[in-house]
Amino acid sequence: NILLSRVEASDVLSWDKLKELKESGEILDVTVKGVVNGGVIVYVEGIRGFIPASLLSTKYVEDLNVWLQKDVEAKIITVEPEEQRLVLSAKAVEQEKARKERENKINELKVGTVVEGTVENIMPYGAFVDIGDGISGLVHISQLSQKRVKSPEDVVKEGEQVTVKIIKVANGKVSLSIKALEDDKEAAKKAEETGVEYT
Repeated sequence: NILLSRVEASDVLSWDKLKELKESGEILDVTVKGVVNGGVIVYVEGIRGFIPASLLSTKYVEDLNVWLQKDVEAKIITVEPEEQRLVLSAKAVEQEKARKERENKINELKVGTVVEGTVENIMPYGAFVDIGDGISGLVHISQLSQKRVKSPEDVVKEGEQVTVKIIKVANGKVSLSIKALEDDKEAAKKAEETGVEYT
């Protein structure tokens, strides 16, 4: 009886710890100890956990056996002591890292820089342009041309290479402009005509 209650107490403490780890969103280093139907088995605080195949990676997982004995970083997403259910996600960690990496790259962008990009998506309110490094920015319809634009498709087409100017970087979003480049050209031309130096 004493032995059993000791085991039970330890079990309760482990589940409490798992709840804390879930709340804090801590990234855990776990080792894949088994492969079952639809996912893999890992152990956290001595408790058996499950990572579904769909949450193992951001990429499609074809063969689960390749993951056996592999170390992965994962976060706890479900803790249900009554059901003895512990579910983790390694995909969430990958996504978070990619998001942070993207944020860092965006923060390094300088307003005023002129870059080349590819139109990847056209919406009624503007066009999204891929400027490389996994970063896309929006050219708002008002920034597509000096002329009044009814539809972005009148100015740009998907897959088209364009030159854009970075006009704003805020909250992980990048605002781009084609109009600003036209304005710059015009100002430079005027400066040339009047002999006033354009900067």
